Formats: sequence, C-alpha cells, structure tokens
Amino acid sequence: MQRKFFIIYNQKLKIKNQKSKISVVILNWNGRHFLEKYLPGVEMYSQLPDVQIIVADNASTDSSVAYIEANHPNVHIIRLDKNYGFAEGYNRALQQVEADFYVLLNSDVEVSEGWLQPMLDMMLQKPDIAACMPKIRAIADRRYFEYAGAAGGFIDKYGYAFCRGRIFHTVEKDDGQYDTEMEIFWATGACCMIDAKLFHEMGGFDELFFAHMEEIDLCWRLKNAGYTVWYTPHSTVYHVGGGMLPQSSTFKTFLNYRNNLLMLHKNLPDNQREHILNKRTALDCVSALYSLFRGDISALKAVWKAHKSYRKLRVQYEKNRAPKKLPSCVFRKSIVYQYFIKRKKIFE
Repeated sequence: MQRKFFIIYNQKLKIKNQKSKISVVILNWNGRHFLEKYLPGVEMYSQLPDVQIIVADNASTDSSVAYIEANHPNVHIIRLDKNYGFAEGYNRALQQVEADFYVLLNSDVEVSEGWLQPMLDMMLQKPDIAACMPKIRAIADRRYFEYAGAAGGFIDKYGYAFCRGRIFHTVEKDDGQYDTEMEIFWATGACCMIDAKLFHEMGGFDELFFAHMEEIDLCWRLKNAGYTVWYTPHSTVYHVGGGMLPQSSTFKTFLNYRNNLLMLHKNLPDNQREHILNKRTALDCVSALYSLFRGDISALKAVWKAHKSYRKLRVQYEKNRAPKKLPSCVFRKSIVYQYFIKRKKIFE
C-alpha cells in the first residue's frame, strides 16, 4: 500500500514540476486501437515550444498504458485507479497537471498540421475568452462536419444542443460556409482549448454528469461568470465520434436527457427555470412517445429513467444562484420547432 502511494505521489510531482504553456490531455479508457492510430499524429503536429502531451488513463484493461510506454516515451501517463468517466476522470487528471492552457482531446481524434497555433493565438488575443475549439470534421467522410462539435456549439431556449454544421441528424458538407471566427455557446469536449486557471476556478466538470453535456454545462458556467467561448476555422481536426458509447446506446440516451435537465436546472435564471423545465418535460414526453411509436422501448425507458434520476439529483443544486438573464449566444427560439415544423435544416 505504501509503495503504491509512493508511485502515485512521485508521478504527480513529475507532472507538476514540468509546467508547460500547453498541456494536451487525452482521457483514455480501453482506447488502445485509437491511440495506435492517432497518438503518433498528435506528437508529430504538436511541436510548438513548451507543449507536453499527457494520456490520462481511466484504468484501461486493454494494454493501453503498455503500448504508450513502449512506443511513446515522451508522452506522460497519469494512471487513474478506476474508470471515473469523462467528467471526474478529467477533473482528477487535471489536478495533476500545471499549464497555462489545457487542450482536452478525445483519443479518437486525428489532428492536422498546425492545429494548435490558431487556438493558442485566439486564447491570447481575445478579451475575456475562456475556451475555444477548432473545426471538427468526420473521419468517415472528411468532406463533412462531425456530429460532436462541427463548427461550434449552441443551445436553444429549451436547452437542446446543436451546432453550426449539425442540427439534429442533418450534418452539412463543409463548403467553407462557416469559415469565420465566431463566439459560440459551447466548445466540444472532443477537442477544445481552455484556460487552466479558469477551469479550476469553475470547479472543473460537474462530476454528477459522468459523461455527456459536461462541457456545455462548464461553458454555460463560464458565460455566467462573464467569459466568452469561441470557434476558429483556422484549425481542423477529424473525429471518429461515438468511440466509447455509440449513438444507439441507451445509456448514452439516458445521460444526454438526464444531464441536459440537470444543466438547465442549475444554470437557468430563477425566474425562468420552472417555465422552461415544464416546456422541456413536455417535449421530452413527445420524444419518448415517438420512440414508442417506432417500437424503440429501450429509448422510452431511458428517457423515463433520465427524468426520474433528474428529480432525485436536482436537490443538490438548490443553493445555486444563476444570473437574472440568459447569457449570450442562446438561440432564443425552439430548434425543435424550427427543424421539424418549419423544416429549417441549417444554421442561420
């Protein structure tokens, strides 16, 4: 037991004593196959001065750590003792990393030459900026945006998340239509740069979320505190998507619905919370009934369990005091109505 503590303590000292301007931190859980494909590119194209690459391993059982040790000796490894999920996993890892900026990077992301510099330039030049993200394209078809991030994230007035380049299941081809810098509501956890000091001042990710929506919640809290989040088209990465939990996963459905409700409950202004959550509940019921109509009983159960879990957990946020108005970049209409009724499929 003492030997195990000594190893962990010295590992922490090793990381902390090597403070960098940028720390690229990849959270990994049984993703050796992704590391083999994409970690070499991260090393090759991250050669700015004072950059370190770290893999934080969520107790993988697929020899991920052994692969890194044998093939990437310059990559630092943080070994977590179990799978803490995305939110708590990153929180625990980043407590051991000192840097000016963190780059959170999924293991299933392929970076391109020059990917870091535009994000760093943006973080250094924009006033009040807390985080930024690159353009996210799909590895499956590199002409198209990727679902989890695309060209910058937004939410509508009921908390539904969407992106420039991706609204619900409509994903656009990248023809340069979003090649302008823009303030956005949220930056994807698949690849984003964030001010390290602000990450810790905000308390990091909400660990109750486990995974999904935690980056949107963090960006909302940053905006409530007066900071901004941006998108730069001058950096491009390619994302597999659904690497850990595929779109068909009922657990993913549960997390998305439950965490979305928790995010609304904790961040909405007090005078709007009840009204918006009532509307959101009605819309979720319609979604669940549609799942039943399609014969997808598992999705209906996931939505029901999500609402049940939300009602149980929301008491932990009762002391939160959100601002009296919504922050910038909230789409003030219903994206559900715009998409399904008015048939508007692209960002305007």
